[in-house]
Amino acid sequence: MIMNTSVSPYIEKPEFSFSALRSYFNIKEIATGLGAAILISLFIYLDYFGIKADLLIAPLTSLSAVAGFYLLLTISPRALFWSGFFTGILWFYWIGFSFRYYDVAAMIPLMLLFVGTGYGLFFRIIGIFKHPLLRALLFLGFSYFHPMSFNWFVPELTLIHSYFGIMKWQFALFLLGIGLFASLPPKWKVAGLLPLALAIDTHHGEKLPLPDFKVMLTDSNVDQAKKWDESYLPETIENNIATILDATNEGYDMVVLNESVFPMFLNMDIELTKQLQKLSQDITIVAGALYGDGKNAYNSTYYFDKGKVFIANKVILVPFGEEIPLPKFLADWINKLFYNGAQDYKTAKKPVDITLSLGTFRNAICYEATRDELFEGNPKYMIAISNNAWFTPSIEPTLQKLLMEYFSKKYGTIIYHSANHGISTIIH
Repeated sequence: MIMNTSVSPYIEKPEFSFSALRSYFNIKEIATGLGAAILISLFIYLDYFGIKADLLIAPLTSLSAVAGFYLLLTISPRALFWSGFFTGILWFYWIGFSFRYYDVAAMIPLMLLFVGTGYGLFFRIIGIFKHPLLRALLFLGFSYFHPMSFNWFVPELTLIHSYFGIMKWQFALFLLGIGLFASLPPKWKVAGLLPLALAIDTHHGEKLPLPDFKVMLTDSNVDQAKKWDESYLPETIENNIATILDATNEGYDMVVLNESVFPMFLNMDIELTKQLQKLSQDITIVAGALYGDGKNAYNSTYYFDKGKVFIANKVILVPFGEEIPLPKFLADWINKLFYNGAQDYKTAKKPVDITLSLGTFRNAICYEATRDELFEGNPKYMIAISNNAWFTPSIEPTLQKLLMEYFSKKYGTIIYHSANHGISTIIH
């Protein structure tokens, strides 16, 4: 038997020589990769700089998404590595910023390199396959891949403000159209236009109708370095109570304060809890604080409504912020080395719905509002509270808002988001 040892023209033959390694630093390859990364990141920075006019944004983000993914499906594997490297940095350069508060700020450049290289390698693996349609299939699957439980790289998010839809089937058609255009002979390239046309969002610009109750979303700017300083606690409580009274006097039905706005175990302060219960006779109060059961600590949301109090604990923790997504022996070592021996928070077992006098609300705390699991059952309303002070100034609050827009659109959920150093808004 004669074995066929030829390599498929659609799969790259691996190269392991030093000359191949040096070829990664070719200026043309780097520039091409950077160009692709800029194109699929443009929508974030347009939003960050406040450029929101739909007549400008929709055409610009549509064209940049088409051009960006065309490059990702056609450029060389080495250029694809650089596109992943720069995409990781353009989307997630802020991840290491929290190290500032643990006296390990020197780790920030290392985290930046780690994130960039990580996404560069992920893209490079896709680059093993040269055929545009094979690459398109892998990029479609990328949104199901969550390294270390971190899911903020959603490829179809690039379409959020474009004329194209953000549903998986629309993104699949979008990639199919570009893949066909890139791979078919010139006289057949027009066939790629049909899937692109079918991927267009026929409900572009439409928003979910808001209910008739009135909600105040607080927008504070408390520095993270001061937030947990006990000397500021009396002033913090006083300011929170003043905000609640202002919302009541202005005729709001609900006031939503942000994550850990009471930087304490609120359930252990009986007098403050009673005061908030009393105030809730006139307005529904939502506020973030810790909850302790004597053994474990939870990141929680407290709901005060008509004198009653409901507590919803966080379900999904922030990787490397609230939990270390590694085997226990490694997690304990990292906690000891970087977090002064602190233990991971505990969590609720499933998403929590809170039924109040104004309706039923799905509870979400920060990172949770960007996870599919929190939208199971397509909740009508969600209250999301965040503390973005760990990562600001950066694009992190903007990226979080865009992701919440994506999930709101995907599941038909109205999100009331209140944030410290973030973007407090109603997303619908």
